[in-house]
Amino acid sequence: MKPTLLILAAGMGSRYGGLKQLDQVGPSGETIIDYSIYDAIRAGFGKVIFIIKESIEDDFKEVFVERLKDKIAIDYVFQETWMVPEGITIPDNRSKPWGTGHAVMMADGKIKGPFAVINADDFYGSRAFSTLAEYYRDWTPAGEGDYCMVGYRIANTLSEFGSVSRGVCQPDTDSFLVDVTERTHIERLATGVAYQNEQGQPVPVPDDSIVSMNFWGFTPSFFGFLNKGFETFIAKNADNLKAEFFIPSVVNDLIKSQQATVRVLQCNEKWFGMTYKEDRETVVKSIRALVQEGVYPENLWG
Repeated sequence: MKPTLLILAAGMGSRYGGLKQLDQVGPSGETIIDYSIYDAIRAGFGKVIFIIKESIEDDFKEVFVERLKDKIAIDYVFQETWMVPEGITIPDNRSKPWGTGHAVMMADGKIKGPFAVINADDFYGSRAFSTLAEYYRDWTPAGEGDYCMVGYRIANTLSEFGSVSRGVCQPDTDSFLVDVTERTHIERLATGVAYQNEQGQPVPVPDDSIVSMNFWGFTPSFFGFLNKGFETFIAKNADNLKAEFFIPSVVNDLIKSQQATVRVLQCNEKWFGMTYKEDRETVVKSIRALVQEGVYPENLWG
């Protein structure tokens, strides 16, 4: 069964200053999403599902429907703040999205086999897609709780222009994930890489630490865990206008309760992405270099 690629693209780019998902960074007008889909097709993925806000549906379809026609099946689902399970009450003044875990929930019922989850604004590298696709090549329903993630060295995932959020991982000697903790303020200081704790103090993180770049591999069983976990999350955070339901938090609970295993598929690719507007120039130069090396054609879909 060919895996599905689930792309989290509902963000409004508040720090970036616009819809970075649709920003043209390739030599022939390609977006970062285009390169992810191109790599996914080469790796053997069979379908792409975009998770977007309804307000940007027309923009997305204008960009991707025609260029992906006859190349891979595509579909869309919406993520809106008011989209919560029946019986859950949320505050009227909540405008901030509920986070990555809530985004994935929106695809429940759309996916029948293994699937990968990625961010729209992150460039992961071709080997990341082929590695995950190969992991699920012979998947059967007997492996419903058999998840995976592509892990990157933290030193390969930082922005030069500000802090980033990363899931800091602890794999065991057999490369199974033991713990993942979402850190929302990571940056390189003069003393090295560090995250900011709740007291605002820097906590060092070794350069070779493995982090999640939100490149996960799941099976449909994950949707049931998400829905159950979201109910618990809302019960505790309904009135917290900034609280977010993160994928790593759900994964951590499943690992601790031994309801699932997560294999860490280490990847030596260098990540780049567009967290900040200033990141754009680095992305454009990095893609241009890959085109010159022959990794991608000058016109991706030409």
